[in-house]
Amino acid sequence: MRFAFADNGLIPEPLIEHETPVLQRISEFPFLPPQPLNLSFRFSPELQSFLSGRSLLLDELPFSIDTLQDHYVNGFVSYQKGVEKSCCYRCGNTSPHLFASFSCSRCHTPCTYCRNCIMMGRVSECTPLITWKGPAPTSETTPTFKWSGTLSQAQKTASEQMVLAVKESKDLLVWAVCGAGKTEVLFEGIHEALRENKRVCIAAPRTDVILELSPRIKKVFPETGVTTLYGGSEERNTYGQLVLSTTHQLYRFHDAFDVMIIDEVDAFPYSYDSSLQWAVEKARKPQSSIIYLTATPDRNTQKQCAAGKRSFIQIPARFHRHPIPLPKFVWCGLWKKTLKKNRIPHPLKKWTLSKLQQSKQALIFFPTVELMEKALPLFQEMNLLIESVHAEDPERKEKVMKMRNKEIPILLTTTILERGVTIPNIDVAVLGAEEKIFTESALVQIAGRVGRSADYPNGDIIYYHYGRTGEMIKALLHINQMNKEAGKRGLLHDQ
Repeated sequence: MRFAFADNGLIPEPLIEHETPVLQRISEFPFLPPQPLNLSFRFSPELQSFLSGRSLLLDELPFSIDTLQDHYVNGFVSYQKGVEKSCCYRCGNTSPHLFASFSCSRCHTPCTYCRNCIMMGRVSECTPLITWKGPAPTSETTPTFKWSGTLSQAQKTASEQMVLAVKESKDLLVWAVCGAGKTEVLFEGIHEALRENKRVCIAAPRTDVILELSPRIKKVFPETGVTTLYGGSEERNTYGQLVLSTTHQLYRFHDAFDVMIIDEVDAFPYSYDSSLQWAVEKARKPQSSIIYLTATPDRNTQKQCAAGKRSFIQIPARFHRHPIPLPKFVWCGLWKKTLKKNRIPHPLKKWTLSKLQQSKQALIFFPTVELMEKALPLFQEMNLLIESVHAEDPERKEKVMKMRNKEIPILLTTTILERGVTIPNIDVAVLGAEEKIFTESALVQIAGRVGRSADYPNGDIIYYHYGRTGEMIKALLHINQMNKEAGKRGLLHDQ
């Protein structure tokens, strides 16, 4: 038997006059108040594992209404409105233009729903969000820590600061250059949290970053339940003591994590989307710590650090103690007009041919998908193995893997690969570096793809342009300043 909401609680659905697919809103649809926890109740471990720390729609739960109702009556489950008074309680959206109404067959009224998080299933005024109120699952195994690497002095100092932040439930910003070895800096802090039976989340704005981190984290913590979440993830229904997640997936969590690690905190879309930032705050427990990771903090964050208003630790040198290669500016004329004439700008074509002759892999960044796709057949005239990739490419993961396996000599890409992807011996070019999408942060991150390996610490990074911009110059100065700071601290080999 299915149940529906009524003024005095859940009632059997046959008593409702009209059919409903899941739940029924009656009158003003008041949600039932939380019930006291009945400690003698034998709760479902499966429901506990599935729902703990999460806030889900009924359609997302593979449990019967009877099971949920039993757990509600005994205080182990609660219901919360999904949307109320132009506020979405799943994603935090309050923007009027991101709400819409529809004629709802469930509640038979014009029902408001949130458009901001519609891709995760529709949440509306008559849709409850269901949360777990009982005890969280506990790990039955002692977390093992299998990592035989060593940290540089700068990494070690940052690692110690992170461990302290985890112990004291404080926030910390780790400002580290591209290739500084941020992931390795996290290991001790994560291990400390797991030993204290704390739940940890590593979140990043982009799927590529999560996919690269996942095997590394699982290898270091082999006995820990690790769940990797992104759009289409097969592990989305698995409880993890250690969760790797895109920031969008955090919409589904509530009071879940003792330690939140936000990688690439300056990256789009997280840096521009207040609802994703709200989701992070919703997903953390009231007493918890957040570790922010970035190579390119925005100006406001840098000012806060300089003024002592933020707790931060800086790593200005790469782990292999070689400076970051400085970008070169190369003028390439009216490159858009050249592409329209089905020609590659001469300086870029010459550079590309030299990489093919040297059997040196390269990434070439384009400002738009359209321009990149226009250019692809022109590049394939030089070598048929050259490919392109962008955010909506259905073969995106496969192409990146082929690049790692040296099956693709040169990969054309949008800014989707500006961060989170490490290929050891690679050169990089940017076509149209003056375009607005290539901000200081993006250009610094793109330059950071070069020289990341200790075996190949050098390489080309070329900004091809039709006029230098302030963002290009700021990117060059940013990289140069970090190299100088590393030199002052004696963190480079030649010091």
